[in-house]
Amino acid sequence: MAKWSGKSKGTVFGYKIFIFFIKNVSVQAAYLVLFFVASYYTLFSFDSSRDIYYYFNKRLGYSKLKSLFSIYKSYYVFGQTLIDKSAILAGLRDQFTYEFDGIEKLKELLQNKNGGILISAHVGNFEIAEYFFKEIDEHSEINLVTTDQEHTAIKEYLETVTSKSKVKLILIKDDSSHIFEINNALSNKELVCFTGDRYFEGAKYLEAELLGEVAKFPAGPFLLASRLNTPVAFVYVMKETNKHYHLYTKTAIVKKRDAQFLLEEYTQSVEWILSKYPYQWFNYFDFWNAKTSEK
Repeated sequence: MAKWSGKSKGTVFGYKIFIFFIKNVSVQAAYLVLFFVASYYTLFSFDSSRDIYYYFNKRLGYSKLKSLFSIYKSYYVFGQTLIDKSAILAGLRDQFTYEFDGIEKLKELLQNKNGGILISAHVGNFEIAEYFFKEIDEHSEINLVTTDQEHTAIKEYLETVTSKSKVKLILIKDDSSHIFEINNALSNKELVCFTGDRYFEGAKYLEAELLGEVAKFPAGPFLLASRLNTPVAFVYVMKETNKHYHLYTKTAIVKKRDAQFLLEEYTQSVEWILSKYPYQWFNYFDFWNAKTSEK
């Protein structure tokens, strides 16, 4: 079965190195250090390299040689998004430029105070989305529903050297108490953000085709969004150049209690964004359950 552990890779020491270069030299200097980090992962992180190779070779149809080179590029761009997020949190937001596509849809959600559900994916750099939202509405309330149990030591270190994000986290819990937090946020006319492309083994899921192959997706975001009378949009924050980001917002068509329809609309939007930014797919695990299907 395709399985994601719920934890991201990285160490406190690694973050300390990048933060040092960001604060004392420049973001570009941190990018230079990243060359060695990305090379290390390309050569020695066999499992994740194999899984991202499958994405390039089998799902995008790249040649074997191009797929191998693309592994390094994927790690490098992913590292850049982590550096950028740290730099922005460290007060260097003005060093980056931002472009909006579909800003009128976000304005309607934020300024009309109707609340809404945003669904993104592990592509681009969605974690800096709050800085786009603040440009539209300084008082926007954002909640991120997450299963990403990043190492506590890393989070504690980042909070000592950067400003704390104002996004409120709603952690998915075994007792389903997070459902009450989500409903409470929506009733308060706040935004609730989900990533729709990762699920835990044993959790309820839906299946849909993505890039020509069926994959499993967490059922929760799509079941909830299809049952509530609230606006739904797909949102992606994509890196374009070293210091330029592009936010895309696409309004979703929601059919009452038809979670499968919403999921398939979502996978089409993910395919569309990946056609523009193929190196910003950051699911470094067996997303399509390829190892099992090959047996």
